[in-house]
Amino acid sequence: MGELSARGLRADESEAFFGVFSDAFLNDSLRSAAAGGLYGPTFRLERAHGVFDGDVMIGGTGRIEQEITVPGPAQCPLAAVTAVGVAPGNRRRGVLTALMRAQLDALHGNGTPIAALFASEAGIYGRFGYGIASYESHLVVPRGAAFLPTVEVDDRRIREVDREQGVEIARARYSAVAADRIGWLSRSDGSWEARVLDWPTVRSDLGAPRFAVHPDGYAIYRAKREWTPRGPAYQLHIAELVATTPQAYAALWRYLLDFDLVAEVHWRKAALDEPVLGMLANPRAVDRRVLDALWVRLVDLDRALMTRRYAAPLDVVLDVTDRFCPWNEGRWRLRADASGSATATRTEDAGHVSLDITDLAAAYLGGSTLAALARSGRVVEHEPGTLVATSRAFATDCAPHCQEGF
Repeated sequence: MGELSARGLRADESEAFFGVFSDAFLNDSLRSAAAGGLYGPTFRLERAHGVFDGDVMIGGTGRIEQEITVPGPAQCPLAAVTAVGVAPGNRRRGVLTALMRAQLDALHGNGTPIAALFASEAGIYGRFGYGIASYESHLVVPRGAAFLPTVEVDDRRIREVDREQGVEIARARYSAVAADRIGWLSRSDGSWEARVLDWPTVRSDLGAPRFAVHPDGYAIYRAKREWTPRGPAYQLHIAELVATTPQAYAALWRYLLDFDLVAEVHWRKAALDEPVLGMLANPRAVDRRVLDALWVRLVDLDRALMTRRYAAPLDVVLDVTDRFCPWNEGRWRLRADASGSATATRTEDAGHVSLDITDLAAAYLGGSTLAALARSGRVVEHEPGTLVATSRAFATDCAPHCQEGF
């Protein structure tokens, strides 16, 4: 085995890159899907990195440049990390560490404040400074599930439209909502196709995307046909559901739940506090599973902390450890005013709260509280009262949520 080296990739190395990705996940369909434009124009190979054993690529990681809505709400540049893989037979050689090192150094160099990913295995990315910043609910709701009588359903007609019309309508509705929803991503040219409409095509058991359009929202869903000796038992799989009013949200759910031939409605990327959970007359009717979703990495702590807004005034010194990105390590004074705007500057003052960068990342979007992390022994308070004040300043009214994969 030769000496390992990590570097940025050239445009002619696409086949090798996606070959490593496909082999790492033991999924040949990823190779063909990638060759056919799985990531679309949003993915540029010159932003990817590879690790080489001599001339052979044995590991790779890419990123998509987006913006993410952070508490405020405010828009923050994001490196959406994707296609991370190490070729079989090369584990335990430091390949992933070299990939993360190269990628985070590049992000630090170009000024990207935060990175995020969906982790294939939950034990991998904490050692590189990523923390669980949001959770998602996998929901299965039976057909016909009744709402509480207090739920107001907009009775304006919902209509099915073709893909061209659906995308045009969805673009406008999504833009009106995404800027206020913590964890939602911007969608540049190609994002709709790559991450929403065509991404699930690797699941061959689902039909083409269908569009249910309301004057104040839309649902994109796919059908899984199923026939049993007792009759039809189709599943509807929600890819995305967006509404600008609670009444439109209720109407879209009612439409899906009352569909003929259907036994269940599935949504694998619902929010932790998805409103439908509080709308049902019988909440036990829902089969719900909660899993980690976005893992966030604060690449440059000061710029990341100053991009978001805070729920209460704050003046605290954070003593931060960051073994993988030493430029973040040390004591930082975080000051937030009554408007929520903040400054983060280095200081020699004693720390009020000690924590690792992973824990700061976990609290960054409001998905975890610093107070809860302290109860787990991960955050330490040195000045009485500062932990609660800091935790409340980082808190948000709604759980962060990202309803698309990358």
